[in-house]
Amino acid sequence: MSFLQTYKSQYIATLRLAAPVMLSQLGVIAVQLFDNAMVGRLGALPLAAVAFGGTVFFLGFIFVTGISMALTPLVGEQFSQGKQHIAAAYFQNSLLLFTLVSFVSFALQYSITPLMYYMKQPPEVVDMAIPYYQYLVWSVIPYMIFGVFKQFLEGIGNTTVNMVIIITANLINIFFNWLLIYGNWGFPRMEAAGAGLATLISRICMPVFAILFFIFASKFRYYFSYFRKKNFSWIRIRNLLSVGLPISSQMFMEGSAFALTSIMMGWIGTVQIAANQIAMTISNCAFMIIIGLGSATTIRISHSYGRNDAPELKKAANASYHMGLMWNTFTAIMFIVFREQIARIFTDDPEVIRIASQLLIFVAAFQFSDGLQSISVGILRGIQDVKPIATIAFFSYIVINLPTGYLCAFIFNWGAGGLWVGFIFGLSIAAILLMRRLRKQQRKLALEFSQNNSAKQ
Repeated sequence: MSFLQTYKSQYIATLRLAAPVMLSQLGVIAVQLFDNAMVGRLGALPLAAVAFGGTVFFLGFIFVTGISMALTPLVGEQFSQGKQHIAAAYFQNSLLLFTLVSFVSFALQYSITPLMYYMKQPPEVVDMAIPYYQYLVWSVIPYMIFGVFKQFLEGIGNTTVNMVIIITANLINIFFNWLLIYGNWGFPRMEAAGAGLATLISRICMPVFAILFFIFASKFRYYFSYFRKKNFSWIRIRNLLSVGLPISSQMFMEGSAFALTSIMMGWIGTVQIAANQIAMTISNCAFMIIIGLGSATTIRISHSYGRNDAPELKKAANASYHMGLMWNTFTAIMFIVFREQIARIFTDDPEVIRIASQLLIFVAAFQFSDGLQSISVGILRGIQDVKPIATIAFFSYIVINLPTGYLCAFIFNWGAGGLWVGFIFGLSIAAILLMRRLRKQQRKLALEFSQNNSAKQ
């Protein structure tokens, strides 16, 4: 059988799940693009304020949303075995757990607002960033509630509903951006803060849409019929946390590298913050496709894992690597060839354009390693082997990435570009270590599945 015949069905199966996630994530990035482009037209200062406020918010946000991702592999395993009642029990416990987590996260993130003045950013940037940041902090609560529905739907193999909800909410976000940033139709002109309020409004809509969908769609409403008081279980909550905390820790470590790099960029200057925000936004655009592939891979791997199907698991993993590498090749070329044109989308400031164009070359340089490490994480999540990914992330991003970036930027005086050198090293090491772990686990699972299947016969 030819290579294409072997993997054609794998590509189709993965893309069927990944396409809605990709569109959803691109919708999220579209909002960021509109945020940055619309705020950027007000000048470098408002753009820098949105960048800084979003960076501080991102660290806490990515940690709590990462915890909710435990639901997908746990539900996926039960769903593949036909145990819908257990999947629903995890759903029920998640609604309680992650709602409580969202309130704790809100309180902690709101309380650190005064500390933003001690992060060595230009004072005028901090003054403008705080109202934007506080609106984002409020949005954690509705987004986490929506996240439970999102991860549950992904666990049972449905990614289309999430796509519809997210894209609809994003359109609401963009519309309110236009109203509140510029003060159109008699609304107050809030500038950077308006972008934050628009995000809050759209995120309130998301759990409302999800709940209404579950109520009116009989195919999904019956999961509520499994809800029982006796289903609340410390064992299931512990399982959610034992899978979710390592996932969130890995995401937090990786996110910290990007967030702290953005903060260090503020030590150089306001123009550099603005240029860095452009490079980060474009990098995230490309990464959303990889996130879609990673999410689809987690779903497919969790189902193969639940069925003890090692050959299918291996083929699904390989197919995701193939597609990820093809996409990363394309994006690397685009970022190099069209770097100046991309920067001009966001600003007319020639100095911001010059620096952003330079940074996009570094973005191109780590595309392959970024894709490989992300898909590897998606596979490991699917088999619930998540504890090592947190350790690998700490070593790659905290021990290697950040110190390397600092050394190149401030000791070697390479400036803004030096900070991004750290990403090349950190992401490459993460990719190598994660793929090494995965190969080890695949061999182990093949033996375990063979023994389990033999025992059933």
